[in-house]
Amino acid sequence: MKFLQRLYPPLAFFGGFAWDALTIGQRVRAMDLWVLGGFLLGAGLLILWLAWRAAGNLAAPEGEGLRGRLASVVWQAPYLLLQFLFGGIFSALFILYFKSSGHLGTWLTACLLGLLLVGNEFIGKQYGQRFTLIWALFALNAILLFNFALPHALGSLDPLWFYVSTVAGALLAHGLWRLAPGRPGRIFPAWILVGALLLAWRLDMIAPVPLVKQDMAVGHAFVREGDSFALQVEPAPWWQFWRDQASTVHVAEGGKLYGVSAVFAPLGVTAALEHRWEIREKEGWRQVYRNRFHSSGGRERGFRGYSWVLNPRPGEWRFIVATQDGRTIGIFPIRVERGSPLPEELQLREF
Repeated sequence: MKFLQRLYPPLAFFGGFAWDALTIGQRVRAMDLWVLGGFLLGAGLLILWLAWRAAGNLAAPEGEGLRGRLASVVWQAPYLLLQFLFGGIFSALFILYFKSSGHLGTWLTACLLGLLLVGNEFIGKQYGQRFTLIWALFALNAILLFNFALPHALGSLDPLWFYVSTVAGALLAHGLWRLAPGRPGRIFPAWILVGALLLAWRLDMIAPVPLVKQDMAVGHAFVREGDSFALQVEPAPWWQFWRDQASTVHVAEGGKLYGVSAVFAPLGVTAALEHRWEIREKEGWRQVYRNRFHSSGGRERGFRGYSWVLNPRPGEWRFIVATQDGRTIGIFPIRVERGSPLPEELQLREF
């Protein structure tokens, strides 16, 4: 029984995370955001109650025997509930931001959320002594949730809403701090988080939520018939089991190289997207072609776009799908070599 008790926390943690991974992130549903909003509301009310208890200078109960242990559990229960609420929000947001990440900068931000998710399991005991930590975590949860919910509710990905939602999350935390009896802890770390997130936004390290990259491919003989998009791709070697296609494509002299992307946006959200084709030169990456288009959300497999480059010269290329205001959704690196792949070696991909 003691062995099983030691296993329970990690099993509960990874079990809950696995459930979120299976039920959240393939697409963003309004219900997911309502549930997370309920978690945030519950956390806010619980923090106010804990502040009221702290203002009353109530001491933790002490005692031995069953009654003493029961009183101790009741005293600690609000902190455990707060840890659960923060963990639920962090888990869902980590998955959503990871699904929306398409390059190194945004993956680093998603990994930071993952570290906070794990750290929440270890710092929960500090909630009772450090209200400053509570306010900072609440502000971060509110900001990241509002970053998702506001564009979703307004049906717009205008960069203005990121700034509005970021400040709104910090204002919510600040307002609760002012309402809290005795105003325990400090609120300025919440505003430091605002500055850090705005800097990360400028550096393109914030994923373009609520957009989620579903698929990207580069290949030959693109065909569009009605609602069907089809592309022939060169398969990856058998040992590269993690790749959907080869990292090298062969294009004959004067031939075309096509790129296709599928990006999920929630129903009612319209996004201005673009494809960019870039080649690596001595001075760095140089843009060769740019194709702009608009997407409408709601399609289960994502809104699709396609573009091509004519007679791409051999070298290192990358096919990028991004918002028109510069936020990167996905990058597909590829090496172009001269040649013509055998038709029987190509695989058909449908979008």
